[in-house]
Amino acid sequence: MKKELQLEPINTWAPTAHHPLIISGPCSAETEQQVITTAKQLAATGNVHVLRAGIWKPRTRPGQFEGMGLEGLNWLIQAKKETGLPVATEVANAAHVEACLKLGVDILWVGARSTVNPFSVQEIADALKGVDVPVLVKNPVNPDLELWIGALERLNKAGITKLAAIHRGFSSFEKGPFRNAPMWDLAIELKTRIPELDIICDPSHICGTRELIPFIAQKALDLDMAGLMIESHINPDAAWSDAKQQVTPAVLAKIVKGLVVRTPSPDDKNVKDSLSVFREQIDQLDDEIMQKFAARMKISEKIGQFKKENQVTILQVNRWEEIIHTRVALGLAMGLSEEFSREMLKLVHQESIQVQTKIMNKADVKV
Repeated sequence: MKKELQLEPINTWAPTAHHPLIISGPCSAETEQQVITTAKQLAATGNVHVLRAGIWKPRTRPGQFEGMGLEGLNWLIQAKKETGLPVATEVANAAHVEACLKLGVDILWVGARSTVNPFSVQEIADALKGVDVPVLVKNPVNPDLELWIGALERLNKAGITKLAAIHRGFSSFEKGPFRNAPMWDLAIELKTRIPELDIICDPSHICGTRELIPFIAQKALDLDMAGLMIESHINPDAAWSDAKQQVTPAVLAKIVKGLVVRTPSPDDKNVKDSLSVFREQIDQLDDEIMQKFAARMKISEKIGQFKKENQVTILQVNRWEEIIHTRVALGLAMGLSEEFSREMLKLVHQESIQVQTKIMNKADVKV
């Protein structure tokens, strides 16, 4: 079910509709010199549309650098004056909102740790009533789409119409190559449910290391995200927070210039016609796939009835292992990735178990 939000375009600083919005700046405002110099170097690249800096830093554990507060906010405003670029920072409570509005911060964002708490989001929303300011909402730390949408709804109900989401990845117990698992499917589902909502990707927090940023940035644009938030620092290795995921302004410029920006809908008629043919083929194949899945579940119903009549358990571990081994091998031979085949088979197996469970628990009708 799609959510209805009253939204206005937020990407007003990028030069063209198809140009991604680039937000960049240090993870944390550390010193006046660091903020101003970074801002000037970023502005000089001509690739940055909005300056960012963390003023209040919510940290996982106490004792770490937690931001410069109002002093750092004044540095950010000074950077705005000296570069002419709009500025953005994170807010976590009503006091933060009031300070930012008083000094003239152009864009606010709600951090992942705040999005996960409806009380915090509501406090921010209440402080923003009657204010016309763009607000970006980062996904919650944990993969919960309803919390993400709920935060957007709370702000929208407070009268904020210039809203966008920030996809910064999700915390995961399993440690992979990324600091936060991208889980692109959740961002895609958010866009599906709220098509008019712009989504900005935060490759810095997804990656956790600067070497992976170009890959994630390109992936985000290929998924039609409206912009990128990439952390930049004049001396990343000496940063007081998240040093490994920040890049210099010069490196940021190289990353942005290396990105391929594609359009969601081609203008050339021949390209459109060719794409339509491919899509028709996809539609036909999808129809056939759904028919095959439906036929498979009909057989699962028969298997469930047979197991019920013969007092056989639903789960047959040896059979499941055989399916995984043979089907994954077949998929690899056909050019399908092992991960895709395994995930697809798991979903089919779960549905089959549910079908058989219904049959097993269905009371027999006695005439």
